[in-house]
Amino acid sequence: MSTEPHPLTGPIFKMIAPRRWLRELGRVDAALYATVAGTPTPALDKSMRRLSGAANYSRLSIVSAAVLALAGGPNGRRAAAFGLASVTVTATVVNLGVKPLSRRGRPDRVAERVPMDRHVRMPVSTSFPSGHAAAAFAFATGVGHVSPTAAIPLRVLAALVGYSRVHTGVHYPGDVVVGSLMGTTLAQLTTQVLDHR
Repeated sequence: MSTEPHPLTGPIFKMIAPRRWLRELGRVDAALYATVAGTPTPALDKSMRRLSGAANYSRLSIVSAAVLALAGGPNGRRAAAFGLASVTVTATVVNLGVKPLSRRGRPDRVAERVPMDRHVRMPVSTSFPSGHAAAAFAFATGVGHVSPTAAIPLRVLAALVGYSRVHTGVHYPGDVVVGSLMGTTLAQLTTQVLDHR
């Protein structure tokens, strides 16, 4: 009986397979981006462009926190504080820790023929992960830890912000998915620390 490892279970396959999967996932990601870019949506273009711009520097989260703090009483103020703390931690980790390590360039809007009506300013940072999606989901998750009801529209808004980054051509869908997961996870960790304090 042969003692040679099977080619699909041997050490070489174990080293190569994850790279193949990542390459294939990258191709799927690029195909999804191209599909969104090539789908005519004139009624959506202006709204997505405005939403994407409004989410710069977490402005939507800051405005939402102000509304919660002013209208929600003590519970609203606590929810706003948890949400903003979650955004702060997430933005720091993503923008200063993860993005500098990423080598993924921004999508080529010209090559993919993203309509000019959708364009927002192309960021100079790397594409992976999406900081906008991470921050928006972090805020919604932080608020939801205190006020699950208030978090429902915030999660919808976060999903729309994430999609707007693909629609405007500045991110691949995978950047948004990973950013959303990172924002949610970091917010959960942040709220646990705040609870212990």
